[in-house]
Amino acid sequence: MTTDIKIDTGTDELLCVIRDRVAIITLNRPEVRNAMSDTLTPALRTMIRTCGENPEVGVLLITGAGTAFCAGGNVKGMGANRDQKKLDMSYEEKVADLQERQRLLTGALTSVRKPTIAALPGPAVGAGLALAMACDIRIAAQSAFVSTGYLRVALSGDYGIAWLLTRLVGTARARELMFTAEKVDAARCEQIGLVNRVVSDETLQEQAFALAKSMAEGPTLALRYMKDNLDEALLFDFGTARDHEAERLIRLTTTADHKEAVQAFIEKRKPVFRGN
Repeated sequence: MTTDIKIDTGTDELLCVIRDRVAIITLNRPEVRNAMSDTLTPALRTMIRTCGENPEVGVLLITGAGTAFCAGGNVKGMGANRDQKKLDMSYEEKVADLQERQRLLTGALTSVRKPTIAALPGPAVGAGLALAMACDIRIAAQSAFVSTGYLRVALSGDYGIAWLLTRLVGTARARELMFTAEKVDAARCEQIGLVNRVVSDETLQEQAFALAKSMAEGPTLALRYMKDNLDEALLFDFGTARDHEAERLIRLTTTADHKEAVQAFIEKRKPVFRGN
């Protein structure tokens, strides 16, 4: 029988449970479409780091409560309600502050050496879209949509959205989506490669968890090296990336998980991996 292990996030605005080696991290501000806040965002940064380092977690699954994934930044907080402490910062201090917050959120998420999945029950906008794109895989409910959103508040983008978007959908579509801030429905998101698959609203969480669980049962070190290989495909020339692939594969041939996989294949049974 599966038992949920509840993790204290320090706030009701973010929930986290570990189930079958899957850390289910839920943005929990449904009344404002799970928009970022000065409470939710630091907690999310902490959970990404904590779950990423936890050997009992094989996969991170990030989703939103209610009918949204994440509406992005707090637009009301950009106006008269802006934090006075931040208003008093110098330009250089504001830049450094945002750079650090970005590094610890989408930067940390892309650095996690485990599979990461975003399950979108509804809209992912602005920084919320960047958060989803920083995950390895995105699964969207049929009613979900995305928008870059920044144009509507006369801003240019943050949390690496331009970099992430360009690598997912290509430069032409990325420019179109940034310059128009149009709402892109789930079907088109799948068509242009912005999400991996679209499922019914009713089965989103079930299907996202099933995918996460299947990966969490996999060979941990092999998955880590796969992420390294895939990341390097964007950074290095073919020869360098190919040579690094060879180094990692040879390392894996000496692991207990590889030997278990081979033996399970011979015995026609499901392998049981132990992460070593």
